[in-house]
Amino acid sequence: MSRYVPSSELVERAARGEVPAIGRLISRAEAGMPEARGALATIYRRAGRAHVIGLTGVPGSGKSTLVAALTARLRTQGLKVGIVAVDPSSPYSGGAILGDRIRMSDLVNDPGVYIRSMATRGAMGGLARATLDAVDILDLGGFDTIIIETVGVGQDEVEIAKASHTTVVVSAPGLGDEIQAIKAGMLEIADIHVVSKCDRSDANRTLVDIKQMLTLGAATSAKPEWQTPVVGVSSYTGDGFDALTRAINRHRDVAFGTASGSRRQLAIARFRLEKTAENLLIERFARAAATRAPALAERLRRRDADPYTLANELLAASFERGSAHERDHHRPPHFAEDHW
Repeated sequence: MSRYVPSSELVERAARGEVPAIGRLISRAEAGMPEARGALATIYRRAGRAHVIGLTGVPGSGKSTLVAALTARLRTQGLKVGIVAVDPSSPYSGGAILGDRIRMSDLVNDPGVYIRSMATRGAMGGLARATLDAVDILDLGGFDTIIIETVGVGQDEVEIAKASHTTVVVSAPGLGDEIQAIKAGMLEIADIHVVSKCDRSDANRTLVDIKQMLTLGAATSAKPEWQTPVVGVSSYTGDGFDALTRAINRHRDVAFGTASGSRRQLAIARFRLEKTAENLLIERFARAAATRAPALAERLRRRDADPYTLANELLAASFERGSAHERDHHRPPHFAEDHW
């Protein structure tokens, strides 16, 4: 068994673009290892240069195929591209179900592309818990553009707009996506609307519908420096990707060079702060529940106390500090370096 390399020692390796170090740091972030948090803090302070693109849309809209085609186009511009693809969780292993990753198989041998799949593991909003840590690590590793592809569950995925500089919402002909967008608020979160599969004869109807909704709604009122474009593309023919990359490049200038872009970055920072605090609270609660909940549940069963009193007792236990269990969580695990 090889020596466990502390996360702090992996930071400089990741900064040099070493793929094994990048992969190990992402794995440790995904596992929620307290030992890695100091390294992740250092990485966060050194990151912040990459353009983060969030890409979402309902299942069947061709997101993974579009990501592959868009990445190939960005590579022709000399950009290094990182992809964080958030997938549904297996009900058996808890890991990511990688069915759509086969659509990116042409990219795996490109040293300028890094693809990482992450399981939601019950997280809501379309993002996995460690998605933004992975973005920071890829940013440190020299990737110019980082694409987050959300899980594709539909109406609850507006969280991606709080985590990306540019949000791309993908629709497809014949799926009723325009109605879904109105229901979910996805019309409002889009910086760029993309209609995929535009080689189909009914694609123009979807393009027209989305443009009309943008005209009738107030979706652009909060974006005075940007008018949301609707771009039709076909991954099959390659049509429309020049227009899409131009729109993305224009929005990058808005995101990094305007007052509205600064406000967006502040909103991203607040989301990151609240999400990190939420994850820490969940971890504390899970530790407390593992030890305290059985006894409290027995008291509740006997009706010795009410649910509110016992729930407050369980919450108070979540904030007890200095337990042996919590200290143990800061020790490096006994795993082979090839695994972590």
